[in-house]
Amino acid sequence: MQKKIFTKKNMLNLQNILKKSKKTITCAESCTGGLVASMITKISGSSEIFNGSLVSYSNEIKHKELNVSYDTLNNFGAVSIETVKEMLDGVIYKFDADYAIAISGIAGPNGGTKNKPVGTVVIGISNKFGKNNIKTYMFKGCRETIQKKAAKTSLKKILKFINKTLDN
Repeated sequence: MQKKIFTKKNMLNLQNILKKSKKTITCAESCTGGLVASMITKISGSSEIFNGSLVSYSNEIKHKELNVSYDTLNNFGAVSIETVKEMLDGVIYKFDADYAIAISGIAGPNGGTKNKPVGTVVIGISNKFGKNNIKTYMFKGCRETIQKKAAKTSLKKILKFINKTLDN
């Protein structure tokens, strides 16, 4: 199922759009552990559109490297729309990118709670002007499946977002 979410053809399309428009993309990943960055850089020539990314697994790194406030982390948790919004802002600034993906979630099998069970993943996408789309997803499956679904869903979302924002 995850293969159909975002294919290699979709990735080539995303990268071609970014190259033609001379735009860059970055990401701040937590539960996906760098999987999105890995998927982007599997394509030769990705250095034209990708300067780097950050895996911010701990709250400390989210704060130090992405400027996610401790108030946000304490009041809403790492897996929240509010935290992902600040991750987006921080990573776009850090890598001076045109577009960003940020992901924070609970891939399991441990870490889930009643309010945020395993499979809860917040995915955000943004442009450098602050226009964003952030949503909470509930993915089913083992840890690796949840990570792959989250990564591919984020790439599908950013492709759609870029297509819409470049038209305007």
